[in-house]
Amino acid sequence: MPVIGFLNSQSPEAFAPYVEAFRAGLAEVGFVDGQNVAIEYRWARGRYDLLPTLAAELIARNPLVIAATGGDQAILMVKAMTQSIPLVFLVGGDPVQLGLVASFNHPGGTITGTTMLTNVLDAKRLGLLRQTLPQSKAIAFLQNPNFPEAQNKLQRTKEAAEAIGVEVVVLSASSEIEINDVVSNFDRRRFNGLLVVGDPFFNSRRDQIVALVTRIGVPAMYEWREYAVAGGLMSYGTSLPAAYRTVGVYAGRIIKGEKAADLPVLQPTEFEFVINLKAAEALDLMIPPTLLATADEVIE
Repeated sequence: MPVIGFLNSQSPEAFAPYVEAFRAGLAEVGFVDGQNVAIEYRWARGRYDLLPTLAAELIARNPLVIAATGGDQAILMVKAMTQSIPLVFLVGGDPVQLGLVASFNHPGGTITGTTMLTNVLDAKRLGLLRQTLPQSKAIAFLQNPNFPEAQNKLQRTKEAAEAIGVEVVVLSASSEIEINDVVSNFDRRRFNGLLVVGDPFFNSRRDQIVALVTRIGVPAMYEWREYAVAGGLMSYGTSLPAAYRTVGVYAGRIIKGEKAADLPVLQPTEFEFVINLKAAEALDLMIPPTLLATADEVIE
């Protein structure tokens, strides 16, 4: 039975909906786990130091293709360890700048996948949060310093903030304990809004983050819809389930014989703006009608 390797830097519990989407993508091209293909999963559970061992285990299984998701570290690790096994990635930034592919249309080599374009959306998220808090002069920026894209995201956000006269104050957390400490000690005298960076680790702790932010009563903008569904105020970004589905489709097409070099890197064409009115009411926050009119989904 053909083997597919699946490597993710986070945990299967938090990423279960995305695994389901990945399997749905495989099913679209005729592959069902346990029937005509076997998926070998490896989860680092936030332990990036385990990625080399996990990647080596997958490579030793000699899979026909490896899907690397959950952050750039997992993807770059597989790329560094094998040039012969096709790799399908899911990245947040530019795969050309990361050195994964030669170009979007003609990846070349044995690597292809999809990008979420998360870096270019940070300015949009900041703008939407500012429309909700028009009097705000300073907004906190929660980042994970261990996330490779953190500095790029911060730089883009600061440039956008400067253009609209908003100060960005950086808060850093790279563990469950640090998230609790940083958010619990949020100083609303310094800033009255929070922008949470799109990060695989933060996504794995989204329930914790939303619960803490709700408890301290601060308006926050997130990247993924799942945060708003969990009780967060707003989110703006692409669809993670849709991205994982495309990774599954590409993995299946490669098993069928297509070459990664011939499969162009996919980019999102749709973006989701979600507003949770229950969260707004709990904050005693009035969402501008013009903003509500532009939302793709309003949770009441």
